Amino acid sequence: MHTSNQVCIKPGVVQCELVEIERSSYYAWVKAAPGREARAVADAALAERIRSAHQQDKTCGAPRITAELNDGAPAGERVNHKRVARVMRAEGIRGYVKKRRVRTTIPEPSGQKVPDLLKRDFTAKAVNDRYVGDITYLPIGDGTNLYLATVIDCYSRRLAGWAVADHMRTELVEDALKAAAATRGSLKGAIFHSDHGSVYTSKDYAKLCKQLGVTQSMGAVGSSADNALAESFNATIKREVLQDAACWPDEATCRREVFRWLVRYNTRRRHSWCGYLSPSTYEARRAATLPTAA
Repeated sequence: MHTSNQVCIKPGVVQCELVEIERSSYYAWVKAAPGREARAVADAALAERIRSAHQQDKTCGAPRITAELNDGAPAGERVNHKRVARVMRAEGIRGYVKKRRVRTTIPEPSGQKVPDLLKRDFTAKAVNDRYVGDITYLPIGDGTNLYLATVIDCYSRRLAGWAVADHMRTELVEDALKAAAATRGSLKGAIFHSDHGSVYTSKDYAKLCKQLGVTQSMGAVGSSADNALAESFNATIKREVLQDAACWPDEATCRREVFRWLVRYNTRRRHSWCGYLSPSTYEARRAATLPTAA
């Protein structure tokens, strides 16, 4: 009786030899296959949640998407921002990133001399304590511009006041400051920081500040870093509203879209400074935690 000597070769041995890897590594890879499949399924489900959140605001990146997904979610359903970023990269989902540099400041050498009271410290210990503001241009398709003036609270980054007009006269920044006073009830004792634009150094604006009890502050001439918070806000609104467009098609569209974004900025848009809450929500929650007088 003839007996043949047959050698039993385990699956994968030949493949391991061909690609020159350790068999232990191959078997570990095979053993981990169910886990990889489960993670793939979980990532696919997460990707759908991310797409849904991203559809609400396509400018959001991983940090804000993570905050949106975790808002109100039970502890066991919260997701890590690194995982969200990984899934977004894999799925080609990204926030909008674009940098634009526009100079709208018109220096007024003959204007009043105002000290810099902030020294690039754009923080505040309480609401209605420190504000920054600026003017930015809003380009229209016919070659003209609208102009947006802002008054931003350093405490919460809330836009307390703003004004839009087709000019850069002093009335524009006056209207923005008056709007902030109406929002807060009073600006008495507050600091307002700006650049050395002619409208901010004008006698009329100084007079309005005095009437409202506002102390003016200004950075150095020609230094955008001395008003970086306001400059950042200007860049953000045009990046997120215009995106790839060079301008708005007409004034009506510009006013409508800018107004919608400004309202959403205060009430819905998650701000990293506020722990990814909106400025209004941040103020409300901080106010609720303050001790009350006996």
